[in-house]
Amino acid sequence: MSVAPLAVEVICVFCLAAYLLHKYGNIRRQHVLVTLASLVAWYFSMIIIFILPLDVSTTFYKICLGSIQPPVTPAAILSPPTNATPHANHTYTDAPSSINTTVNDDQSLVRRDALFDTPTCQVPWSYVQEHVLPNMWHVVYWTSQILTWLILPFMQSYATSGDFTIQGKIKTALIENAIYYGSYLLIFGALLIYVAARPDLQIDGPRLKMIGITASNTWGLFLLVLLLGYGLVEVPRKCWTSSNREQLLAYTRFQVAKLSTDKSDTEETLEDILEEVSKASEAIRYNHPHRKYMDTILRKVPEDMQGRLNRGMDDYEDYPDGRSASIPSEKDLVALHRKTIRAVTSQHRTQIQWDILMERAFGLEDIAESEKCADRRFRSTFPQHYTGILKHICTPTVEWYWKCLVRPWVLKVLTVILAIFSFVVIWSEVTFFNKKPVLSLFAIFINVAAQNYDYFYIELASCLTITYLCVCVYFTVFRIRIFNYYYIAPYHQTDSNSLLFSGMLLCRLTPPLCLNFLGMIHLDKHVTGNEDQEIETAYTSIMGHMDVISFLSDGFYIYYPILVIVVALGTFFSVGNRCLGLLGFQQFIGDDDMTSDLIEEGKEMIKREKRKRQRVEDGEARRKSWRDRYGTTKDRVGSLQNRDASDSDSGRGSMKSGALYGKAKYSRVNDKDDSAQVELLKDSEPLDYDDSLAENEEFDRAKYTRSQAGRSSRQTTGSRWTGGRGYGSQAPPKGLFDDV
Repeated sequence: MSVAPLAVEVICVFCLAAYLLHKYGNIRRQHVLVTLASLVAWYFSMIIIFILPLDVSTTFYKICLGSIQPPVTPAAILSPPTNATPHANHTYTDAPSSINTTVNDDQSLVRRDALFDTPTCQVPWSYVQEHVLPNMWHVVYWTSQILTWLILPFMQSYATSGDFTIQGKIKTALIENAIYYGSYLLIFGALLIYVAARPDLQIDGPRLKMIGITASNTWGLFLLVLLLGYGLVEVPRKCWTSSNREQLLAYTRFQVAKLSTDKSDTEETLEDILEEVSKASEAIRYNHPHRKYMDTILRKVPEDMQGRLNRGMDDYEDYPDGRSASIPSEKDLVALHRKTIRAVTSQHRTQIQWDILMERAFGLEDIAESEKCADRRFRSTFPQHYTGILKHICTPTVEWYWKCLVRPWVLKVLTVILAIFSFVVIWSEVTFFNKKPVLSLFAIFINVAAQNYDYFYIELASCLTITYLCVCVYFTVFRIRIFNYYYIAPYHQTDSNSLLFSGMLLCRLTPPLCLNFLGMIHLDKHVTGNEDQEIETAYTSIMGHMDVISFLSDGFYIYYPILVIVVALGTFFSVGNRCLGLLGFQQFIGDDDMTSDLIEEGKEMIKREKRKRQRVEDGEARRKSWRDRYGTTKDRVGSLQNRDASDSDSGRGSMKSGALYGKAKYSRVNDKDDSAQVELLKDSEPLDYDDSLAENEEFDRAKYTRSQAGRSSRQTTGSRWTGGRGYGSQAPPKGLFDDV
């Protein structure tokens, strides 16, 4: 018995949550409260996934101890003791429940052999004291529930509110969450009325707590089954599609064409809103009381678009025809502020998606071209520059074998494994309520491991199962179109709103998912109906049972998960996509004419984007070659000044002064020649080699190349690249208290 495994898991899960938050979020740009809330939400949701297997193995050990009698010695077989007190540290063995005192020698020998052959209850390697896990579940569960139902939704609305005061932001957040909180209160109120109408039940503190937990689990389970049914089919299908390069390339081109429409719409919307911002800024001069609100709105505008805005730094002026400028009210500025935040966020999100799709398309086209190479060397249009040991490992030959030969087969094998896993999950969801015979495959596997006291296998199988369930559920969340407003992007490109939304869903869906898993392995007797089982997990003891609401405990929680097979079959035959296609929505259907047209359109867009990025790459290469050969203009002027200073200090009189004048004149002639060369180069390629413009072009290159912006050490200015609309050196908005 040791707390070391539990402590190691707690620390490792915290490091994993912090790493993921660092990878997807931008800690330097987002507010500290957003970072803290997201970290706690992600950490507590992940810790449930990794600590629950320890609780499962401990529960099986307690079941083993509870199913045996006090230790029996061979001498006590014929006369068993009546008052036997087991030692606290004794290792128990299974013993007969009753022993007859009048037995012959053969019967005693058989019973003695059976006794010595009975295995012992081995202590799990991760076993901890009984009070540790319940106390941990109390903290984790109630903290995650407070986050998901109160704090995170409020922070989301607060961060996107257009008000300029704390009171205004709080009021707007409460109004926006009224419908959201109302759905939960409606379920809670209905359950409360049901309990109050029953004469055999009295409403007290524990029952109110159980009603609240039931309402939360009902909401989560209702959404969980729908998301899980889609993900169990779509995750293996996605893996299989990734193994087929041609199909994946066609799907990527389709996504490019589809996303280009959204990208154009968001850019046009942002342009229209910036025009409104410019008019408002022109009307509100620097000495107007509302100017501070206008400056707050201007700070939300991307840096590369601020040059076209009117700053309104002049005094009040009338229009030439005598009309006065219409000054927006504070209410109008609040609405404009909110629209600006949403437009900038939407444009940033679509730009990130566009860059990711382009990188994927370029990589797939490189694989298609490299497969034709006889020398088996991978050729990339935009090669990655590896450093350190990766430079010697990731050679073109190794890269060719991995991307063109090995990875497709690895993905196909992984698809088969995931498909089998999905079938086992669906079968267990449909049959887990059947107690005799046990049909749930997860229950059979876990019980066999428990009989062999293989606690490590129990914990590993439980962890892998819960992780796969979570992957299927959260894959669906960020795949469905209705949730496209929230997008998780790597390389620090996820906005604060999406981080809060992901943390909220993790906290809301993980508890009912874990309860569903405990039902599948038959460790929740109130779900499986196994009343003979008296020992349950510490997690179930904290969550409680739904006996207070019988129609939920005996009906909804048992039979509603069967609906997962209906959703899975509909997803397998693409019923939803075909229905949306008939309604006019663009869906990827292989035998559809609209799909073929969009694939060709996406192919042309990828070609144009590739040519654009290649021009940027070629321009940078020429500029670098120019610098290496001639240096910058400042370097040549500094060198000339140093020569002049050294010659003037030599004290050679007027003759030397005349020579110095001639040298300077000759240098000016050379400068003219250099200027002529620069002009000729400008005529051949519209690039300026001045240092400031070179820096701007470096920013453009970072704008078009996501991989180097996220991974290259030559990144322009840290977090300056933000998917094409960066904040540059200007301090970006923090999201919560920057406006007040």
